[in-house]
Amino acid sequence: MSVALKQRLVAAARAEGFVDCGLCRPSAVPEVPARLRAFLDAGYHGQMAWLAERTAWRADPAALWPEARTVIMLAESYAPRHDPLAVLNHPDRGAVSVYAQGRDYHDVVKKRLKRLARWLIAEAGGAVKVFVDTAPVPEKALAQAAGLGWQGKHTNIVSRDWGNWAFLGAIFTTLDLPVDTPEHDHCGSCRACLDICPTGAFVAPYRMDARRCVSYLTIEHRGPVPDDLRAGIGNRIYGCDDCLAVCPWNKFAVAASDLRYHADDPQPPALAELAVLDDAGFRARFAGSPIKRIGRDRFVRNVLYAIGNSGIAALRGVAAGLMTDPDPAVADAARWAVRRLAP
Repeated sequence: MSVALKQRLVAAARAEGFVDCGLCRPSAVPEVPARLRAFLDAGYHGQMAWLAERTAWRADPAALWPEARTVIMLAESYAPRHDPLAVLNHPDRGAVSVYAQGRDYHDVVKKRLKRLARWLIAEAGGAVKVFVDTAPVPEKALAQAAGLGWQGKHTNIVSRDWGNWAFLGAIFTTLDLPVDTPEHDHCGSCRACLDICPTGAFVAPYRMDARRCVSYLTIEHRGPVPDDLRAGIGNRIYGCDDCLAVCPWNKFAVAASDLRYHADDPQPPALAELAVLDDAGFRARFAGSPIKRIGRDRFVRNVLYAIGNSGIAALRGVAAGLMTDPDPAVADAARWAVRRLAP
């Protein structure tokens, strides 16, 4: 009965648009507590204080919901239709991480998870809880335990079947279902993801200092970015895809099942247009996008770093107009950009 149910569950997951589905026990990731403690003790989490909160749950999925017997891990592809690194050759344009170019994935994936969870309850009963990157759940470790892929040297999940462009979601259930075999590391001697990092965020294979990561700096970091890291940001104004884009396993990437993950306008946005956005304009432009959550000030700060890195003298006036911005980080970034573009 449980084997047949699992087969129908996997089929239902794929019908929902998920590219992969695997099962494991909540207790299947005993390595997580030590890894989490080492990461926090080194201070690699930077300003992400929430990572140091509720560590008992974050380190042990079994403690998050003791009644759960099985974790169903799902992967949903958001593979790009274009070369995500091509925009780096256009310094007058802003590079936005692929995952943030369309609709907020939290909304899309969670609705799919809820539909799949309701299907499971209707088929077999039990209780469920769904999670998408908003709870203290070690999704990547659970995904490896469930056989979806392995955590590559860039710390993200990589699959031999669909590469590394995927969102992860989890369904915890009180049902006792058959589990899958954990996946093993297949990175071999490759270090493409480590070598391409523009700010040297990887202190070693499989170990990242988030404080140096462009995704962290442009999304999570509040206030001015350290001077020595600004040039490495280049024209990346929200996130960074370099380490994901060069993974050779992406030759097996599966096309995204939902067109809402792709940008309505494939043309990267012009820095000159983005720099002059006020709060209302920012909210209107990025309604329904993950970008909205960082707010206008942090976003314009990022745009000004990109302008300073552009080498385009014509953009100096745009930056100069923001040197007295009410937000101190924006004003600081504007002054830095003006100095960088000085004749």
